[in-house]
Amino acid sequence: MGQAGCKGLYQSLLDYKTEKYVIAKNKKVGLLYRLLQVSILTYLVVWVFLVKKCYQDTDSSLQSSIVTKVKGVTFTNTSELGERLWDVADYVIPPQSESIPDALCCEDSDCPPGEPVVAGNGVRTGRCLRAGSEQKGTCEIFAWCPVETKSRPAKPLLGEAEDFTVYIKNFIRFPKFNFSKTNVLDTTDRAFLKSCKYGPKDPYCPIFRLGSVVSWTGSNFQEIAVQGGVIGIQIEWDCDLDRAPSECYPRYYFNRLDNRFSENSLSSGYNFRFAKYYRDAAGVEFRTLFKAYGIRFDVMVNGKGSFFCDLVLIYFIKKSHFYRDKKYEEVRDLEVLAQMAESSAERGPDAAGLAEQPEVQDGGGAQKENGCVCRQLLQPASITR
Repeated sequence: MGQAGCKGLYQSLLDYKTEKYVIAKNKKVGLLYRLLQVSILTYLVVWVFLVKKCYQDTDSSLQSSIVTKVKGVTFTNTSELGERLWDVADYVIPPQSESIPDALCCEDSDCPPGEPVVAGNGVRTGRCLRAGSEQKGTCEIFAWCPVETKSRPAKPLLGEAEDFTVYIKNFIRFPKFNFSKTNVLDTTDRAFLKSCKYGPKDPYCPIFRLGSVVSWTGSNFQEIAVQGGVIGIQIEWDCDLDRAPSECYPRYYFNRLDNRFSENSLSSGYNFRFAKYYRDAAGVEFRTLFKAYGIRFDVMVNGKGSFFCDLVLIYFIKKSHFYRDKKYEEVRDLEVLAQMAESSAERGPDAAGLAEQPEVQDGGGAQKENGCVCRQLLQPASITR
């Protein structure tokens, strides 16, 4: 029984199977079958090719750089600062870290000299200062005096900054396709950037009015200028490189990034500190400390480039060998070419087809073998009779 089963299994391995087709003369079944085929074909053409463009190769490794410039001048007259003219050098300041005051002590040993106060404004001098007969005091520190006040401005100091402009210059490159682009219009007109303003119909003018940028996030400039805020500017490049380069243009999206829904939240608003230093006639150094409530712009860039994939062109059409030979070049060793020349000479001029070829002169033309100049094949064959 076991031997018969093994013999049958062995013989079945040597069997050859073929398919049998049955044609059903039924119009309903045939119509349903064709509708199914058309549906699949429509899905492939419309969704896969036209919508998703799966015939394209993509490059998401976007390389980008950004340059920003702010322009605008305003004048203020306050009791703290007096009359002052503000330009770009005064109100565009890199952000710096914040500090928090206080250092409690009971005796001098609690204030080691030279040690900075982590939550303070300076370094300890080694003395514990107490008021009257109180047991607890405060470590004396070596710092700038007086310390900053906690009061907030009632109205923005630079309310007219709403009409200031910011210039955002963006360079991008898709390294896979060696394609580069910028968000500035390619023109020789020097007056273009002086007169244009960004709008949905003018994506190649990267000059933005600050009030418009804030309004596009759903906020009011005069309100955000009091406590500050963070605005996100997202530049998106979604380029179909099969089309003209002029159709690859940036799209801008504006969002408020800080917590604007809670007025008492510590995370709402934006501020930073900076100082201006000077010396008096006696050589004593002074500084003016500013706590600025401002608007920070975070510019983020992302993108994707798509280009026709030549896989179908090279492998799946009738003339694929022609396109494949044009794309790929075959380089052969010189010894192989010499052997081919010798074998052609032995077969005779008729077989080689080289008898009519002219001799190669210096600076003249040359036959190309898949893009490589083969001077050995250009020499007329010598025939011995």
